Amino acid sequence: MPGNHNDIEKRLWGAADELRANSKLKASEYSLPVLGLIFLKYADFKFRQAEQELKGKGSERRPIGKLHYQAQGVLYLPESARFSNLIRLPEGTDI
Repeated sequence: MPGNHNDIEKRLWGAADELRANSKLKASEYSLPVLGLIFLKYADFKFRQAEQELKGKGSERRPIGKLHYQAQGVLYLPESARFSNLIRLPEGTDI
């Protein structure tokens, strides 16, 4: 299971090398998309945790919605903005 500090560091440096070699971005420019993706991955993780906790708590009259997630201190992510969906998009898709 990835998770130790050295593995994460190697993966991040590998991604940075890939961006330097295969994008038109300067090093100072690709930090924003990379940090954005890291944040989205974290937000998606927290959203999925809250989703599991909220599962079964809704009803037909009051389905689980955005406010339920916000009440748990979690950023609500619409289906189209979730990391798991974005990662499956074909390369070159404008996200």
